[in-house]
Amino acid sequence: MNTSPPKRPRRANLVAAAPPATNIAPLDPHTLGQIAEDAMRALLVEGESENTIRSYQTALRYWAAWFGLRYGQAISVPVPVPAVIQFIVDHAQRKAADGLESELPQGIDLALVAGGYKAALGPPALATLAHRVSVLSKVHQLKALPNPCRDPKVRELLAKTRRAYAKRGVVQDKKAALTREPLEALLDTCDDSLRGARDRALLLFAWASGGRRRSEVSAASTDNLRKLAPRTYVFTLRHSKTNQSGADLQDNDKPIVGRAADALEDWLQRSGIQSGPIFRRIRRGDQVAEPLAPAAVRDIVKRHAALAGLDEDFSAHSLRSGFVTEAARQNIPIGETMALTGHTSVTTVVGYFRSASAIGSKAARLLGEDS
Repeated sequence: MNTSPPKRPRRANLVAAAPPATNIAPLDPHTLGQIAEDAMRALLVEGESENTIRSYQTALRYWAAWFGLRYGQAISVPVPVPAVIQFIVDHAQRKAADGLESELPQGIDLALVAGGYKAALGPPALATLAHRVSVLSKVHQLKALPNPCRDPKVRELLAKTRRAYAKRGVVQDKKAALTREPLEALLDTCDDSLRGARDRALLLFAWASGGRRRSEVSAASTDNLRKLAPRTYVFTLRHSKTNQSGADLQDNDKPIVGRAADALEDWLQRSGIQSGPIFRRIRRGDQVAEPLAPAAVRDIVKRHAALAGLDEDFSAHSLRSGFVTEAARQNIPIGETMALTGHTSVTTVVGYFRSASAIGSKAARLLGEDS
């Protein structure tokens, strides 16, 4: 029998061993070198969606053009607070004796349109103004510079500007929702050509799988598509606006069944696509070419809406809002709807449900159907 006392557990060595010698100069842990900062910016850019990057570039081009015309010099950061305030009052409308006006001189407005920095004369939508200020704020944040957009005067001016617009009854411009009836009208304009087969498959795929965003449609690949049974596919959405890290989530699988599955199978067979992007451009002679860009999804919706003779302003997002609105109209549980759309905010989805239920509310018909 061993009567010796038990051995004490060996204590961990808390003093790190000296690193091996190298000929590389050590870094200062309190500062970030230029190479590392450039790499950080590259990763931040790569992690953003293409649409976000494009919108940032457009906003910064506009800032540079406006600043150059307004001050006669190139823009540089940090931008002074008075310049940001000037930008806001130049582009926000306010009440005046003879109507609404803003401070942007007509000559500068004409030059901005002529240079392609804006599409039309006049002040932009409030959402556009707020986005451009937000982008400038992001630039200062990334460069760790004093941020003029966080100045109390700027923040109060933006808040009061939003309130002034709201008091005038100005609401954010929203595209019409493609509920079932207008969607059917769009589908009726898809002929039996190869392009018609593609557009029919695209519209049904985007709508029936939960209202996919245009970037999700253009990025859809056969690598993420499985056929489980006749008239039944499953599309795995591995990357989206609400899952930018590509996490393996339970709700990533989106069913495509019935008519949507039929249209998808018809397109895949006729196009001969067996791998890679699902929705592609069709060139002369029915040549299936490169993947569609996100903007092409919008163009397809608009073209078929025009062919159907619909007056509403439909866009790619109309597929998403239309799916949610139709789900509300048909009393689909919110949880089931969110599982397909990928919404993470119940508040956003509830808004569609309340709007749909209000239309059919008995309280709205207290005077009777004929009153």
